[in-house]
Amino acid sequence: MSAAFGFSQSEKSRIRDGNNQYEEGNFQEAEKQYRKALMENPGYLKSTFNLGDAMYKQENYEESANLFNEVVERNASKEEKSASYYNIGNTLMKEEKYEESIEEFKNSLRISPENNNAKYNLEYARKKLKEQQKQQENQDQNQDQDKNEDQDQKNDNNKDNKDKDKQDKKDKQDPKNNEDQNNGDKENEQEKQPQKISKQDAQRMLEALKNDEKKTLQKLQKQKARAIKGKKSDIDW
Repeated sequence: MSAAFGFSQSEKSRIRDGNNQYEEGNFQEAEKQYRKALMENPGYLKSTFNLGDAMYKQENYEESANLFNEVVERNASKEEKSASYYNIGNTLMKEEKYEESIEEFKNSLRISPENNNAKYNLEYARKKLKEQQKQQENQDQNQDQDKNEDQDQKNDNNKDNKDKDKQDKKDKQDPKNNEDQNNGDKENEQEKQPQKISKQDAQRMLEALKNDEKKTLQKLQKQKARAIKGKKSDIDW
């Protein structure tokens, strides 16, 4: 940060006390003294500038930038404006607003081209901006890849659902397919099961077997009778 500017006779003690506290790192105490100086003389730019320094050191970057912008917009000297632009650039870098900070460092160099600190910070801001843009590109690519993968998965799910709907629709339109399949399953199931007969069928089958046996017995008896009748006797009477 730029060194605190001098002070007028009316705010001499306030500014001096604030500068002493600032140099010792007591930024809150320095803030109090600068604010008291502004209460005594609200238009005193040097108190405004020094207060901006104190707020920057306390990491209150938004208020710090506002105070330095106030210096720039008012009737400040070239030195004050150049230093204010430089400090605004620093606050923007702290907030990672590198593109905006680059413009502020350029504004400072337009007024004070010999400001080596502004030159260094300008190049540093450009480097950080490139890194930020590269990181953003990688994030965008990852998001696009994730989006494409989600879309592919969604398309696959939709395709599966459509195929299922087509099959269901086909089954509804041609119930014979299901019926044939069911009949085939029933036939296979029937083949596996033994055939059962009724009691009446069993009785008839039994009677048929008895009749066959009876006929067979009668046939055998007739054949035996013929054999006995036709046999010659060996007894000589």
